[in-house]
Amino acid sequence: MLAVDSLIGWLANYLLVAMVAVAAIAWLLREDLRSKKRSVAIALVGLVFAVLLLVTAAGLHADPRPFVQNPSLHPLIKHSADNGFPSDHCVAAGLLTSVVIFRHRLTGVLLAVMAVVLAAARVAAHVHHLQDVLAGLTLGALAGWLATVLVGRAAGAGLRYRRSGI
Repeated sequence: MLAVDSLIGWLANYLLVAMVAVAAIAWLLREDLRSKKRSVAIALVGLVFAVLLLVTAAGLHADPRPFVQNPSLHPLIKHSADNGFPSDHCVAAGLLTSVVIFRHRLTGVLLAVMAVVLAAARVAAHVHHLQDVLAGLTLGALAGWLATVLVGRAAGAGLRYRRSGI
């Protein structure tokens, strides 16, 4: 059981870092300079949208963390007892996934799977409820989609999919 708890703890804490590494490799290997600039612009605009959505959602709804609601639950990772809604890790994972999936479909699918595993690990680690991670993934994906559309329109290219991916 200790090994499973350690794996869940690692996934809950560090899978997002692995997701960033996968996205960075895709960005470095697959894009030309013009596409790299557009991807950076999308990511920055998406980050602004993600923060705005995160702060707004957290202000509209409070959800005490599972270990706060039920003191018999012990979190598998160190975490503060603040508002758990929405999961900021999942907002970031949703944003990263949606930004990448429009540029590199296969890499985006891999990131989507990783995002779901991250969300499950955050719930299994007793630091979030299911609604926290689902809201986080949704808000992050929405932020990435809005940024992709906005930057695409600003660049006069609209929303385009790349067929190939890493």
